[in-house]
Amino acid sequence: MRRLRNVKIVATLGPASDSYEMIEALHKAGADVFRLNMSHGSHAEISEKHRIIREVEQNLNSTIGILADLQGPKLRVGVFSGDSEQLVVGAKFRLDLDEAEGDASRVCLPHPEIFAALKPGASLLVNDGKIRLRVLACGPDFADCEVVIGGVISNRKGVNVPDVVLPLAALSEKDRADLEFVCNLGVDWLALSFVQRPEDVTEARELAMGRAALLSKIEKPSAVDRFDDILAVSDGIMVARGDLGVELPVQNVPPIQKRLVRKCRAAAKPVIVATQMLESMIESPMPTRAEVSDVATAIYEGADAVMLSAESAAGSFPIEAVTTMDNVAQEVELDPTYTEIIEASRNADRMTVADGIVSAAREIAETTDIKAICCFTQSGTTALLTARERPRVPVIAMTPLVGTARRLALSWGVNCVITGSVDRFKQAVVSAVRAARGEGFAEERDHVVVTAGVPFNVPGSTNILRVAPCDERLIYAADPE
Repeated sequence: MRRLRNVKIVATLGPASDSYEMIEALHKAGADVFRLNMSHGSHAEISEKHRIIREVEQNLNSTIGILADLQGPKLRVGVFSGDSEQLVVGAKFRLDLDEAEGDASRVCLPHPEIFAALKPGASLLVNDGKIRLRVLACGPDFADCEVVIGGVISNRKGVNVPDVVLPLAALSEKDRADLEFVCNLGVDWLALSFVQRPEDVTEARELAMGRAALLSKIEKPSAVDRFDDILAVSDGIMVARGDLGVELPVQNVPPIQKRLVRKCRAAAKPVIVATQMLESMIESPMPTRAEVSDVATAIYEGADAVMLSAESAAGSFPIEAVTTMDNVAQEVELDPTYTEIIEASRNADRMTVADGIVSAAREIAETTDIKAICCFTQSGTTALLTARERPRVPVIAMTPLVGTARRLALSWGVNCVITGSVDRFKQAVVSAVRAARGEGFAEERDHVVVTAGVPFNVPGSTNILRVAPCDERLIYAADPE
């Protein structure tokens, strides 16, 4: 299903969007990748959503990516004898391991790992940062705090610890079970929550064993500090601005977002900008002007994808939310300023033959009347390198592997076509021009650029480029063998 935009849209599925009819409608409206939130729903419910997505994919003959988002460890306070308490600024409040019900002076925090990492002066944020505590004294089983920002604290509210790297694995026991389940199910991407260090990603990769690509969610200050190392071992990145905005001053988030997007582009790894993009559309059919500007900003920055969370999972207007995102993307990409910004922000180090080939393909396409860049790819690397160039013409990724095509559904500007295996370059050229014509990117009188690797079917071997006519008679006339 050809899109009239390059940026991709990720839509989260939930109670508002779990039927065949709704999932089909969301894909037709513009959703390229569906997110399965492992924090909600049983394995049976997740399996049913996965089955419906694949059924829609088959019926519409349209490649769809599936992203399973692992929950990660959840840090929460215990319960209160009265279900909640009012904390007053300047008051003292203790967190400890005592499982007794809490009151206005203390509550259980059943995470000894937190106490092991705390130091006096550290901050603890409760209920998405609405309550802020400063640690005055701490030990292996307690933290005596002062209330810096007060408010109502209630049962099992979440706790953020922004100032320290916690000695917690990014994968809980639930995450490990979920990972194995969704990998066997056949998802294309795994999103890892609570990533603090590159070792968190390496651990997940060992468990995934190549069955899914790994997307690291950047939602903690420690992940921002070690971003380069995390990016190096990840297949993609999600800028999870919700938690970042809790653990960091909100004014820090926009420049961090810009910096991370640019680094992902330079590394040719897809990046999603996520959370609260069209938040008001959970309850309204129309977004706010600020939300539209927010989505547009991510697109102007060159993000591969923008994501809907509760808007499509639990909102009253999921189709309208996807349609709005699609409309914003199309309008932004028609803006000449968008092209200027994207081209001015190319910052990749080109060090390999494949880098040179895709760069040359983009230059040729932009200086002559070329209708598309067709790249043959096994692993998806050539398509990712081509997408990194952000060419002005469509990118058609030709692959015999449906798994590669589905993973590329997340990547900027990539249109995937499943093709048979080829072992000669002329076969590749013929397949490419047929795909370009068949998908409506070119006509018989047009030309396309074709890139491939010889020998074929060897990942990472891109070493050849040809400008090919879309008239097959001319191809055979030039190369009758």
